[in-house]
Amino acid sequence: MDPTFSLAVVVDDDPDISLAARLALRDMFERIEALPSPAELLPFLKRESPDAILLDLNFERAATDGREGLDTLARIMKVDPDAAVVIITAHGAVSVAVEAIKRGASDFVAKPWSNERLAATVRSAAALRQSKIDARVERSRASELAHGAETPLLGEAAAMQRVRSLIERAAPTDANVVILGENGTGKEIVAREVHRLSRRSAEPMVSIDLGATSETLFESELFGHVKGAFTGAAGERIGRLKAADHSSLFLDEVGNLPLHLQPKLLTALEQRQVVPVGSNRPVPIDVRVIAATNMSQDQLADETRFRQDLLFRLNTIEIHLPPLRERREDIPLLLDHYLGIYARKYDRPLRQIPPATLETLMHHDWPGNVRALRHAAERAVIMADGDHYGLEDFPLPGRAGAPAVAIPQTTLNLDQLEKQMIERALRMHHFNISLAASELGLSRGALYRRMEKHGL
Repeated sequence: MDPTFSLAVVVDDDPDISLAARLALRDMFERIEALPSPAELLPFLKRESPDAILLDLNFERAATDGREGLDTLARIMKVDPDAAVVIITAHGAVSVAVEAIKRGASDFVAKPWSNERLAATVRSAAALRQSKIDARVERSRASELAHGAETPLLGEAAAMQRVRSLIERAAPTDANVVILGENGTGKEIVAREVHRLSRRSAEPMVSIDLGATSETLFESELFGHVKGAFTGAAGERIGRLKAADHSSLFLDEVGNLPLHLQPKLLTALEQRQVVPVGSNRPVPIDVRVIAATNMSQDQLADETRFRQDLLFRLNTIEIHLPPLRERREDIPLLLDHYLGIYARKYDRPLRQIPPATLETLMHHDWPGNVRALRHAAERAVIMADGDHYGLEDFPLPGRAGAPAVAIPQTTLNLDQLEKQMIERALRMHHFNISLAASELGLSRGALYRRMEKHGL
């Protein structure tokens, strides 16, 4: 089973305690670091961003008041207000642990602990931290859209005009929508446009990326759970279907929904109610579903991969987003748009693209579609130093003379090696996240986290 989170840090001067914590949490984290004192933690936090921190309260010999731990907690929260800090305390110091929670700690565990209790506490703390980060990313993405960092459906090709026409006709209704298209074509932008033009636009659209969600969490994410429904369910949680009540729910990469869960989603949509995990009481919902997938129509028609009754329920309206290679006439417009955005972002001069360079860019197949073009435009703005953009400023895989994504023999920096390997896998599989993750031996969620870490 893939680890759920990337990094945990245990700060305790007792090596036996650190070892016990590492053994109890090793299946949950890809990496666990043990530090013997708070003095080593703060420099560590300047280099790393752990998903969870286990912090002892007392380090000085005979100290019992927890002052050193509370002071360290204050410094942690100043560096990272979203930090998930779980306090390690003795039974007699519970009152100090409660004080730590008031000051920002997520929870505490008392020594000696049960491994199940420790794992559940740390998992809840790390999940809460991830939820805060996801919410901030979602707000940032919405802000970018509002300020024009993304222009919905930019392009004048006939295929894009058909897409706009479908959106304008479908959006004001409550019909469910399925958006088909390759990775990077802009399916989420279309979903947001459908929601923006709908009668539900007063409420925020709720999203879930089913391609980046662990299979063990699918049911809880979609339907919610009650306290005690499973190990780690320390409290009640509202699922995404209920969170989207009176709004739109965007199911990204819906083709990744496991076959055994598809009937439950179908039942929820047909009966307009959900039953949280661990509960017998249905909860009513009023949701419009907008789903997206990079699966082809033939793949969706395969009963062994996707239930046809669920597909029938989801695709009242079907919108096909064309790949960029099928609307090459839009490439100059897209380049002009993104080069302008990144020139302003990085305070660089506006440069022209010579006709010969533009011709080459228009004939490139852009396997990563608009997303790849956007990344290429950003790189060009950063790298260009002449009066005009040159072809060498744009990374085009497969082009003779293009910069190779190879690992230099002299590079020994692990972060740099990891970034280069991820870039290589993404380009090798034309930015298909599932294939790149498989090539690297990672889950989709783990690859997404690493891509975010390296700014990819």
